[in-house]
Amino acid sequence: MTTADGAAAQTAKLPLILSAVAVVAVVIPAALLGGALAAPVAGLPDAGALVRWGLPIVRAIHDLAAASTVGLLVVAATIIPEGRGTSRRITATRYACASGVVWVVAGLVGLVFSFASYSSTGLIDPSFGTQFQTFVVQLDFLRVAAISSAIALVVTTGAAVVQRRSGMVALAALSILAMLPLSMAGHAAGVASHDTAVNSLALHLVSAVVWVGGLLALAMLKPLLGKDLAICVQRYSTVAGWCFGAVAVSGAANAWIRIGSIGNLASSYGALVILKVVALVALGAAGWLQRSRVVKRIAADPLAGRLFGRLALMELVVMSAAFGLGTALSRSAAPVPLMPVVSADPAYALTGYTAPAGPLSGSGWFTEWRIDWLWLLVSVLAVSLYLLGVRRMHARGDSWPVLRTVGWVLGWAVFVWATCGAPGVYGSVLFSVHMLMHMTVSMAAPILMVLAAPVTLALRTLTPRRDDTLGPRELLLGLVHSRYLAVIGNPIVAAAIFFGSLVVFYFSPLFELALRTHTGHVLMTTHFLLAGYLFAWVLVGIDPGPKRWPPSLRLLILFVTVSFHAFFGVALTTGTTLLAPTFYQGLHLPWAVDLLADQRNGGAVAWGVGELPTLILAMLVTLAWVRSDDAESKRLDRQADRDDDAELKAYNAHLDAISGRTGPRAPPAHSTTRRLRGD
Repeated sequence: MTTADGAAAQTAKLPLILSAVAVVAVVIPAALLGGALAAPVAGLPDAGALVRWGLPIVRAIHDLAAASTVGLLVVAATIIPEGRGTSRRITATRYACASGVVWVVAGLVGLVFSFASYSSTGLIDPSFGTQFQTFVVQLDFLRVAAISSAIALVVTTGAAVVQRRSGMVALAALSILAMLPLSMAGHAAGVASHDTAVNSLALHLVSAVVWVGGLLALAMLKPLLGKDLAICVQRYSTVAGWCFGAVAVSGAANAWIRIGSIGNLASSYGALVILKVVALVALGAAGWLQRSRVVKRIAADPLAGRLFGRLALMELVVMSAAFGLGTALSRSAAPVPLMPVVSADPAYALTGYTAPAGPLSGSGWFTEWRIDWLWLLVSVLAVSLYLLGVRRMHARGDSWPVLRTVGWVLGWAVFVWATCGAPGVYGSVLFSVHMLMHMTVSMAAPILMVLAAPVTLALRTLTPRRDDTLGPRELLLGLVHSRYLAVIGNPIVAAAIFFGSLVVFYFSPLFELALRTHTGHVLMTTHFLLAGYLFAWVLVGIDPGPKRWPPSLRLLILFVTVSFHAFFGVALTTGTTLLAPTFYQGLHLPWAVDLLADQRNGGAVAWGVGELPTLILAMLVTLAWVRSDDAESKRLDRQADRDDDAELKAYNAHLDAISGRTGPRAPPAHSTTRRLRGD
């Protein structure tokens, strides 16, 4: 056998060997711990040994296959450089297709086993099929698992045929999206701190699969990477560092919610948490060793590549064991009761929070707070990254306007107040305050953010890549110049999204869905912010993007949109039908409130509060108009100085010739202006 044949054989066998090692490492703790913790209780129905022992194994394999698929697609889309005559990205996506098949099959089998375990119905029971078809959509934990498997099927199908880099990026994003519904199932769906538990679990799942999957992907593709292994490991190391921090923070939050106190660490659930912490510390140490010793040596020393392989294999074993421990945790009873304590407050049943003790007072606008950790984390991260970019600008001797930095920080501070302060607290039970929160998130905060030019800052500070791979800067540039942004960046389309979604949202069941569910609330806030940012950006944005319309047309779009917005406010102030009546009437607030009158107040808020942001936008567009005219005048003056006003002299000569033949004739408006300026 030649050397090339040996390398090819190694390349073909390595994914199978690594997969087998990872499966064994993940199955053993999942089976031993998960099956033992779910042992049958005397006198209670049992779905059988196959379900009891098979469910944790199937879940562990499902998680590992999902991580492998996500990691391979992320690596193919953003990390692997392509050389002449190579097709490593295609190979990675085909590996992702294979692991995706396992992901989908394990998800479907787990769906069946989960229902059998929940209903304590054996798989061979004659009524099992009928019951499963009836409840698979009705039960939340089954429905979200089915949605996740459906998205995974789309990803797997796409990975089998995708050829272009943009398609790989889309599949990588979709594979990560497939993990999010799983955060709404299990322990996170039932604890008292529901919102925090779901948010932290979502972050935990996504970070874990990218971290584990990325390392598994690099290990599988190592024989194909050659000298490019160094840059791939370096890029992955950066991603892994962020994932490690996210896993640690989100895992700590989740564990504390379920454990509740230090004393509960002595429970079986607490013991599993301690084991996961030990695994995380070991992985952190291994990652630090990789980054501090291997990454710097790997490009110059071929033996460092072997060291990377050994460390990677060790990390994968520990990671897989951690996945198995996670599966065991999901099968064990947490010290904090799964279901929250029943509250006599009807608002608690509808929103997950007790109703405010009384009406909102004057000082309450600044003293009432309920931290939404998701939006606080997003805001802190956005501000930190922006300040890091400003620091890089100054470090290389470039300046950045202070007012832009102030605007960015202030914009996110306003957003945090709207989502975590009084508007967020009272907005969940009062329509009028909810509308104030909406106006703040969609109109006030975006103006400050847009004027901060975050895209321009990012493009100036992010390091460009020279090997035809997609880093953060390349992805951002691709979005800025994409056809998608060209469409939604059209002022008419942006205005239609801004106003049209307002009408569709409030006059459809979507509004009540957002009030009742955490997912709906997150999507609502996200849409408000993005739609408002897009609308402000097409009007006054200074970041690069599709060609800007003239200021006169932008002013026209603004005034038309504001007119429709005013009609919406008038419709609410004069309406006689309560929006989301079942929700608001079911709150039974402890202090008297006229729901219809409060809704009309909300219409007045929508009508009146939007006036100040509109005025600011109009002034900014007008200022841009004046500046553009001044800039054009200065350009014409400089041109005239360079060529001794040749254009004006030629035009005047042309007018004289016309006057001599046909008599006086009025010149065009722009020519008149130039002649007067020349005179």
